[in-house]
Amino acid sequence: MNTGKLVRLNRIFSHPSKQLCSVAVDHFMGYGQGLPSGLRHIGATLAAVAAAQPDAVTMHKGIAASAWGPYAGRIPFILQSSAIRPDDSAQEQVADPTDAVRLGADAFAVAAFVRGPSEGHYVRVVADCVRQAAAFEMPVICHIYPRNGDGTISFAPEDIAWAVRCAVEVGVDVVKTPYCGEVAAYAQIIDDCPVPLVAAGGPQAASLHAALDMIAQVIRAGGRGATIGRNIWGIDKITAAVQAFKAVIHDGKNADEALRLAGLAGSPDEKR
Repeated sequence: MNTGKLVRLNRIFSHPSKQLCSVAVDHFMGYGQGLPSGLRHIGATLAAVAAAQPDAVTMHKGIAASAWGPYAGRIPFILQSSAIRPDDSAQEQVADPTDAVRLGADAFAVAAFVRGPSEGHYVRVVADCVRQAAAFEMPVICHIYPRNGDGTISFAPEDIAWAVRCAVEVGVDVVKTPYCGEVAAYAQIIDDCPVPLVAAGGPQAASLHAALDMIAQVIRAGGRGATIGRNIWGIDKITAAVQAFKAVIHDGKNADEALRLAGLAGSPDEKR
């Protein structure tokens, strides 16, 4: 690994724990149904997220150019390049590594869905991004998700292992993928992955406690952290939620301890 890529990755994994607690605000295309409040009010959301100093924030280029200015250089940012949906009704790349360089990003994210007839297309897109990013020593983070036959996301360990291997085979630097729900199985997936593996924060959990507990299991399995979206900007106390996830990821706290440290124990957000 050359120095340029190492410098950028070290910024993202800069915490002494060498773990990543990042926040994603790049979900708009994936919903297909308007904008949830946390994404609609992006200025207030970014301010609340930044107040808790996460290790990185992932966003699309328009948000980076128009709303990230107050935090530029203070918090690493990851440029999302994909606008896709699991049912393939959207399969677009809306940024490339030159955009990441121009905007000052610390890494370039590309999303992909595997399993199903479009699997090869997504793998090729990721491979193209890796090749283009190499010219700038820009790290590539692949957000990769396996699908069931009906187009929904699969959480089966064997499917997640397949997705991870697809990303690794084409040369990505970090893999982000769903948690399979079993610590031992996820630990095996991580053990077989030669690059850092972080977990996707998942769909909106039944409660913040449940979301924190899931990430605590990821850390027990050996994961290098997580990137969380809906389970942070989908609640009222965004800053406190980031602090709670940081306690789990960086300090090894369980869900109850993290909620208490973040001042959320007994709050409406705890059970949301």
